[in-house]
Amino acid sequence: MKEIKIAIVGIGNCASALLQGIEFYRQGKSEEAIGLMHWDLGGYSPADIRVVAAWDIDRRKVGKDVHEAMHCLPNCTKIFCPNMPPAGVSVRMGRLLDGMAEHMRAYDERYTFAPADAAQPDKAEVVRVLRETGAEILLNYLPVGSEQATRFYAECALEAGVSLVNNIPVFIVSNPEWAARFEQAGIPVIGDDIKSQLGATIVHRTLTRLFRNRGVKIDSTYQLNFGGNTDFLNMLDRQRLQSKKISKTEAVTSQTEQHLTGDHVHIGPSDWVPSQKDNKVAYIRLEGRLFGDVPMSLECRLSVEDSPNSAGVVIDAIRCLKLARERGVAGALTSPSAYFMKHPPVQYTDDEACRLTEEFIRGECER
Repeated sequence: MKEIKIAIVGIGNCASALLQGIEFYRQGKSEEAIGLMHWDLGGYSPADIRVVAAWDIDRRKVGKDVHEAMHCLPNCTKIFCPNMPPAGVSVRMGRLLDGMAEHMRAYDERYTFAPADAAQPDKAEVVRVLRETGAEILLNYLPVGSEQATRFYAECALEAGVSLVNNIPVFIVSNPEWAARFEQAGIPVIGDDIKSQLGATIVHRTLTRLFRNRGVKIDSTYQLNFGGNTDFLNMLDRQRLQSKKISKTEAVTSQTEQHLTGDHVHIGPSDWVPSQKDNKVAYIRLEGRLFGDVPMSLECRLSVEDSPNSAGVVIDAIRCLKLARERGVAGALTSPSAYFMKHPPVQYTDDEACRLTEEFIRGECER
């Protein structure tokens, strides 16, 4: 039986949604599947994905089966697949480094991380686990701003020969030096910064492209996001947001004919509202001029459960990497990265990225 062995760094809301989704679709049938871009992707279904290793730094999760740990505080995402069987994989103590923002220590443990006292692993230990478990793909679900920690696990993946799905806005796959290292090692990778299935970025990109295609000049635009999960609490530290703002802004402005800068564009997380839990609310506004230089504006409000919204995209990224490994493709997968990620090595329109990704899945283009 074919399977895809994954390892996960960070058992937060996004990991919880992904693991629930794997079991949810394992119990379902292809004709009943809702919420997937692909039930079958290159011969693999979501049920073929199996977690074999996991790391976290929270004492409420370390040492527990990953299917139990994914429901522990501060996780607050929707439980849509209850009564999951044990995974048979215990969460290991991870490497803290810069994974926890200092300001989060001042908040109630219902909302923030509670670091365990267990010994933190060095690179040799993480590499050993990846090799012994047979992990093929490592998912990076660390908090936004975890620059040092992301580089640590990327180094581990390189040494272990494991592919990386970099779901956060630390630039690894879109960094030419890192991408070259993975290519030289013969390892395919996808990144950086996961797009949601139907989230604020994809909606904003689509509207921006619509304005361009219909001949409307965009003068300014903004996107304001609110949520109550740990990710939004983490991002109250604006110093951790530099790469996030770059990632989200470039994802949108790459779709415009003229490059918006300075006061004319504002895109990024705005505030933490704990009662929202894992629900994210986004407000998007575009101001432009149409025929006769007449001004117009468009506003929309999006409300969506944040973590399940990204899980369906990650399931496809995992399976694309499995295909690349089978085909002997190495380095950044530019087509899937452009379709699945906000800050890929190469930006395409979403229609073009979709077309190229379908060609990749069919084996009609290398990457």
